[in-house]
Amino acid sequence: MEERRIGVDVGGTFTDVTLSLGGELVTAKVPSTEDQSEGVMAGIEKACAEAGIDPETLTEFSHAMTVSVNALLEEDGAKTALVATEGFRDVLEIGRQDRPSLYDLDAEKPTPLVPRRRRYEVSERTTTEGIERPVDDDEVRAIAGEIREADVEAVAVSLLHAYAHPENEERVAEVLREELDVPVSASHEVLAEFREYERTSTTAVDAYVRPAIDRYVSHLTESAGENGVPQPRIMQANGGITDADTVRRNAVTTVLSGPAAGVVGASAMAGDGGDDRSTGDDDRSAGDDHHAGLVTFDMGGTSSDVSLVRDGEAERTTEGVINDRPIKTPMVDIETVGAGGGSIAWVDAGGALRIGPRSAGADPGPACYGKGGTEPTVTDANLVLGYIGSSTSLGGEMSLDEAAAHDVLADLADEAGMDSALEAARGVYRVANANMTRAIRSVTVERGYDPRKFGLVAFGGAGPMHAISIADGLDIDRVVIPRASGVLSAYGLLAADEKRDAVRTYQRSLADVDPDDVDDVYEDLSEELLSEVSERENADVTCSADLRYAGQSFELPVDVDRPFDAREAGERFAAAHESAYGYQAEEPVELVNCRVTTTVPRSAPAIDYAAGGEPQRGSREAAFADGVHETPVYDRDQLAPGGTIEGPAIVEGDESTIVVPPSWDVRVREDGALIAGVDEK
Repeated sequence: MEERRIGVDVGGTFTDVTLSLGGELVTAKVPSTEDQSEGVMAGIEKACAEAGIDPETLTEFSHAMTVSVNALLEEDGAKTALVATEGFRDVLEIGRQDRPSLYDLDAEKPTPLVPRRRRYEVSERTTTEGIERPVDDDEVRAIAGEIREADVEAVAVSLLHAYAHPENEERVAEVLREELDVPVSASHEVLAEFREYERTSTTAVDAYVRPAIDRYVSHLTESAGENGVPQPRIMQANGGITDADTVRRNAVTTVLSGPAAGVVGASAMAGDGGDDRSTGDDDRSAGDDHHAGLVTFDMGGTSSDVSLVRDGEAERTTEGVINDRPIKTPMVDIETVGAGGGSIAWVDAGGALRIGPRSAGADPGPACYGKGGTEPTVTDANLVLGYIGSSTSLGGEMSLDEAAAHDVLADLADEAGMDSALEAARGVYRVANANMTRAIRSVTVERGYDPRKFGLVAFGGAGPMHAISIADGLDIDRVVIPRASGVLSAYGLLAADEKRDAVRTYQRSLADVDPDDVDDVYEDLSEELLSEVSERENADVTCSADLRYAGQSFELPVDVDRPFDAREAGERFAAAHESAYGYQAEEPVELVNCRVTTTVPRSAPAIDYAAGGEPQRGSREAAFADGVHETPVYDRDQLAPGGTIEGPAIVEGDESTIVVPPSWDVRVREDGALIAGVDEK
């Protein structure tokens, strides 16, 4: 039987579905639900119904969700306790010396995930050299009794230097698991890496979101089984898929599940630079080597996510911050701003127009949804501007209330001192674009990259509506809108490799390391990961090292070969340092962490594209920077490969709408992707 693979991505407003069978790609959107699994199963049923197949015939089910990130953003995770080394219970509260507002004497730190009354101390002592004072089991059992009385839902254990010598922490976790009927997250299992604050914070986050992840994944797995759907495979923050049991044990790895899937999908659909799949007669075709890669731009209902793809690979990082909580786990390097289609527009105390971070969400949603929303959103502004038509159906089924959008934009205009709803809509569109432009600059200009040398790939339900105007402001000359751009994160789930990561701190001067010892570390980490992958014989193993100059506070990762060669590693670090900071130093180089990644490659499903029929649906008035134009409206599914559309134009699909301003055009690639560029006529 042919492969029938389905991917489901839960967003703040919609749940997106892609179904691949043979060369056909079937897509669907359904509103997200409070219990995300209900929307997931509804989306699967809808996509299967459209394809005319039974859900029981599916061969694979991949999934991305927002359970963990929602728990962090809404601060409604598990009631958590922390067990720390005596004298270190306040690490979470002390944090680091650096702070966002350096000179603000009234700046407040975020409230710790674990309040002081639920932070407990155990009188053990571990140094980087070994165990100085072993754990007293009776003391740990007494602590377990106090935790039981506190009625907590999860426990984090983070002992001093457990990354180097975990024996004491292993024993504490073992006793707590014997005594308590709640999940226990131990730092040497979550993050075997030095830096007490980040390790403790990451372990606390893992414990904080773990019960919610366990409940959700268990419920989803049960629902899938009842409907004959394969067991779900879950997207991680590192851009790789893994099994459900693994994410139950490592809940923190799911924090950017959906956005990571979007970057993977963008890279798979667009190609590096956005031009390697162009039609042969496109003067912006392969061989135009000034494109250094892609800026991925995913605009959904609640937020927008921006990332880089270089050399065909998504940029990754080993640390991030969500709601002011530092998290150290391998993840796709994504910058997020609170500007999405459902983001609410408002006027601040100084009379300035602002967008987000509050969102209307899926319920009640924007005013134009007709579900009781009373505040103006970006989607309402796009409707008033004419980019979305009153007859447009979002997700293929949701009709829009144009009068309601005009009313809330008129109210905003009165509050902001503007003349009309249309002027307010223009302002909302510009401010939203400015917010997203800043995010793109943060991953390009602020990191030493020229955005003009990148292509922009736009996706998400609202991304293609804003992307070309944003690119115009950044002097980016190519925008790629892939097929299924409105559900590209769901497609990324079908294209993602199986991926696992491991790290171990190994601090030595590079000049003094024993290469055999380093190879032993890499061998141990490799075997640990290979024992867990689904297809050991097909797994690729890559090794890297975190290096720094002596005296530096933070490291740069470089790829290393095996057997380990210290001289070669040092040369690669020097080149990486010069690329990042513009210079090399004569200081000694230190090895800090050894990292291993195992990847089981999976091929993205091939998608056939054929179009026929009349592409133009009609026209409507739409407002652009140079005025209001009578603008032709096209059906995306009817655009023939190789064809060209000159702006101004609007291209509508079931999941997203592409807005083409004057002076731009779009060409249809052979695979159905749209390539937008400046019209040079």
